[in-house]
Amino acid sequence: MLSSGRTVSSRLLRPVAWFPLRLGSDGRAASSLHKEMIKKHELEVDELRPLYMDFQATTPMDPRVLDAMLPFQVNYYGNPHSRTHAYGWESETAMEAARKQVADLIGADPREIIFTSGATESNNMAIKGVARFYQAKKRHVITTQTEHKCVLDSCRILEAEGFDVTYLPVKQNGLVDLELLEASIRPDTSLVSVMTVNNEIGVKQPIKEIGKICRSKGVFLHTDAAQAVGKVPINVSDWKVDLMSISGHKIYGPKGVGALYVRRRPRVRLEPLQNGGGQERGLRSGTVPTPLAVGLGAACNIAMQEMEYDHDRVSMLANRLVQKIMSAIPDVIMNGDPEQRYPGCVNLSFAYVEGESLLMALKDVALSSGSACTSASLEPSYVLRAIGADEDLAHSSIRFGIGRFTTEDEVDYTAEKCIHQVRRLREMSPLWEMVQDGIDLKSIKWTQH
Repeated sequence: MLSSGRTVSSRLLRPVAWFPLRLGSDGRAASSLHKEMIKKHELEVDELRPLYMDFQATTPMDPRVLDAMLPFQVNYYGNPHSRTHAYGWESETAMEAARKQVADLIGADPREIIFTSGATESNNMAIKGVARFYQAKKRHVITTQTEHKCVLDSCRILEAEGFDVTYLPVKQNGLVDLELLEASIRPDTSLVSVMTVNNEIGVKQPIKEIGKICRSKGVFLHTDAAQAVGKVPINVSDWKVDLMSISGHKIYGPKGVGALYVRRRPRVRLEPLQNGGGQERGLRSGTVPTPLAVGLGAACNIAMQEMEYDHDRVSMLANRLVQKIMSAIPDVIMNGDPEQRYPGCVNLSFAYVEGESLLMALKDVALSSGSACTSASLEPSYVLRAIGADEDLAHSSIRFGIGRFTTEDEVDYTAEKCIHQVRRLREMSPLWEMVQDGIDLKSIKWTQH
């Protein structure tokens, strides 16, 4: 049970006002109007904000990153592409130093790093750019059903242009079947795109093995590594990756900046999405925002120094959270492979509890029921459906994100509050009562009136 006298060492925590939950016509989720009322109330009330446990959606900026950026916001404001005076030279020097910091983190050459506005742009550039450049001879692309939405939508755009796209299913643990992947590669396949760490269930794909397969077949490999860079060791040469997408705000850097790694040898060619002054090797025209690039570089530099410590600490906190919850309440399922995963992303399904209802009950903890990019939808997560989760379990999932600044007290509070609210919601559930009476719910034929 939740101890009322517990003190949590976070400046963000204070219980928020509770609204009675209004169910929709399908009995599963609060109406959007009701949600807006809650949102409006919380933004207007002069209260401290909830604990932050959503590190897959975004991360707070590391203060050291801000320190590195500030001089370029105020004093060193030159255009890094101005070649005729000191203002431009000092900004260019800072930009190139940041480029090297990004490259060093993934074992690349600085000339292979292209600054972008974030991982969504990087993914669009890589997938559309490679497919369109090689379309005269190759018009087939392979990806998986559990990719980020920007990858899937980029592939659908290519399909509308006449390309053939194969969306590979994944196994129940969320991992790609390597034999199926190899069998799917055709003579006209130009690109395979598989994300390194999944943003919803934390599963880490065997990119090194996939890289070997793709290189042996003469096919380029792109990986969306937004959730992996700075958190797990990466070497693009060892992994035989040809293109890699990076996001600044997932590694305690600024929002609005990212990078795309594009291999030089063997050379990868891509058609630019954006045309203009020819910056970034002609692949991404536009003035590079020096403060943001410096911030991304600083975030990568800090991550390289502290990755091992961060990983060990996040692993400890994640194990603490999972053990506390799963030892206290039954019928809790961890989604995704238990071993091949990034520990800071914990996705749990609480049987006989509606995920949206649980989120509403846990308003003093910032959590998510899936990707922040699609969380406005009440449809069950397509990632969970792809790994074979039943619709009711897919609807009952909560993603817990643990990061560099998460404390043990925050983990303990979250676990205890979650246990308390799951028990409360199950006591209100007729399905839970039927299960306790030994009724097999799958054997019941439900009728609609």
